[in-house]
Amino acid sequence: MDKEAYQNAQEYWIKKDLTSVKMEREALIKEIEKYLLENNTCALATGEGTYIRCTPIEYTYYQGAFYFFTEGGKKFIGLEKNDNVSIAVFDKYQGFGNLKGLQVQGKGILIAPFSEEYIKILEYKKLPVESLRKLKDPLYLLKVIPSSFDFLNSDFKKAGVGERQHLEMEE
Repeated sequence: MDKEAYQNAQEYWIKKDLTSVKMEREALIKEIEKYLLENNTCALATGEGTYIRCTPIEYTYYQGAFYFFTEGGKKFIGLEKNDNVSIAVFDKYQGFGNLKGLQVQGKGILIAPFSEEYIKILEYKKLPVESLRKLKDPLYLLKVIPSSFDFLNSDFKKAGVGERQHLEMEE
């Protein structure tokens, strides 16, 4: 493919969004949160320079942020130098008329072990704080604050809006 073909491919949704019917912001937020709370596993992508890592991982979506408890791993290679992350949550593919997937852009922040926020998330997940304090190596807690969402949902057509909806978070 030449440069023009790549450019056309990159602009597909930009051009389609120009004429697409948009959902009301609050309705879209409600649909995104519903979808995130119905699921708990995602692909988390981190990277820096030529190094990219995409990790399948369980998430907790709580008060507008994603939380990931993790032993560590190579996802932190990119995160150390680049706090920009991408998250994908998606249903199993069952044909073009049944698409559901959510892409998220955001900033990753490492939460200090056993800080107030760390304990709040442990309690929310009903994980025993004292048992985790006894671990030789504490679990890391990664928080991702979303900056944007792109939600592809075939069901949106039934509501008379575009199947892909974009949401920019307010700062």
